[in-house]
Amino acid sequence: MGDNAGRYRDAANRSLLGGPERHRERLATSGKLPVRERVALLVDDGSFVEDGLLANSVSDPELGADGVVTGRGRVDGRPVVVIANDPTVKAGSWGKLTVEKIIRALEAAYSEMLPVFYLIDSAGARITDQVDLFPGRRGAGHIFYTQVKLSGRVPQICCLFGPSAAGGAYIPSFCDVVVMVEGRASMYLGSPRMAQMVIGEDTTLEDMGGARMHCEVSGCGDALASSDEEAIAWARTYFSFLPDHYRNLPERFETVAPDGPDAAGVVPDDPRAGYDMRDFLAAILDGGELFEIKELFAPELITGFGRLDGRTVGVVASQPNHLGGVLFVDSADKAARFVWLCDAFNIPLLFFADVPGFMIGTEVERQGIIRAGAKMLTAIAEATVPRMSIIVRKAYGAGLYAFSGPGLVPDATVALPTAEIAVMGPEAAVNAVFFKKIEALPEDEREAFVAARRDEYDEDIDLLRLASELVIDAVVQPEDLRDDLVARMEYAVRRDRRFSGRRHGVPPV
Repeated sequence: MGDNAGRYRDAANRSLLGGPERHRERLATSGKLPVRERVALLVDDGSFVEDGLLANSVSDPELGADGVVTGRGRVDGRPVVVIANDPTVKAGSWGKLTVEKIIRALEAAYSEMLPVFYLIDSAGARITDQVDLFPGRRGAGHIFYTQVKLSGRVPQICCLFGPSAAGGAYIPSFCDVVVMVEGRASMYLGSPRMAQMVIGEDTTLEDMGGARMHCEVSGCGDALASSDEEAIAWARTYFSFLPDHYRNLPERFETVAPDGPDAAGVVPDDPRAGYDMRDFLAAILDGGELFEIKELFAPELITGFGRLDGRTVGVVASQPNHLGGVLFVDSADKAARFVWLCDAFNIPLLFFADVPGFMIGTEVERQGIIRAGAKMLTAIAEATVPRMSIIVRKAYGAGLYAFSGPGLVPDATVALPTAEIAVMGPEAAVNAVFFKKIEALPEDEREAFVAARRDEYDEDIDLLRLASELVIDAVVQPEDLRDDLVARMEYAVRRDRRFSGRRHGVPPV
């Protein structure tokens, strides 16, 4: 008995070390944390219970836990499942038992309704073991199948510390959010060397799949961190806004007064002048705090979490400081995914519109802006959480619909006195309707004619008229907006969550 106890203890201690010493030394000089230090930073002290520590301890003692740490722990007292690659074990690559451990952890998360944290640092599948791990019913594809089953059921949060290569790159892509460590994290289906061999392209890992590229260009990354520690802190903060699963509401916190500028002084009188919508949001949200998601991607649109009277809310807002807040393909994609996320986890949505509409032109049409805009509208229409549409300054054309305007059946549409709602702005409208007439007039008569037609147009879209005809529900002064939204939200949370009798739609994605 004593000998056996010693054998088990030695095997466990060997597995806890991870890979060979030379790999552990290389990790230490790279600025990365060892896998179990990452786990310890994420979960509450003493809460982690590991499964499968002795995987491969007989066949190859240097494959510590077969390169992946799996188990359960608590984050701020809330139980979660953790899946963490060990980059010292064959660069965190997958073998047969790696895949089996990940699948078992995900199946436990499904049956126990536990959120999943993925701490990814993996070179992908071990080509030498491909028959064992790749094609079968319990192969790597079953990881993705189970992630899809979990999507919208429990939060799935990914911290990407190093590579996530080839098929392994799909693990982050199936997560709700991905925070990436700059200079170290990467996602790619084929390496630069493979790209050079197959398609003759010379590139770098950073350009092809680096953290900043994915956070700014592809949108596959949701946040950029400077270190392992910062990435884990970001993930913990994100989790604080979410419930444990789709049947629960997010925790409600104590109300904190806004800590921002006076809302009335943020929006300029000049309808063409830019301003930072974050300043306006700081006057509305608890503590003036907005936790942005995809901050570096499609910055003409702001998405993120805040709290209103202690309740988690999702914010979708125009950013007039970037390209006037006009919507592009990327901004529509960004909004749709965020709305789906909030709707899945019972988070009410606040839309703040100051939008000239969707971009026009050959380039965006070829990119499929009609399809992207339709996807954004689909996500909003299908969202059954409380939705409030706030017209801050302008909402032109389909931009009104993209911010959950009246036709998308929000719980309320309120407007500030600065708001304009129209198919297009007055200059464009007058030019569209009267172009030939203006061209036919003598030069010295054109200005007066255009001014008269603009006055008629402004009268047609007068905000008081829109309110009197019930197009909008209320005109609210900026200093009263927070209290108005708080009061409306108390009633809206009781709304019916059913949308349509069907299996699912066929969204224009």
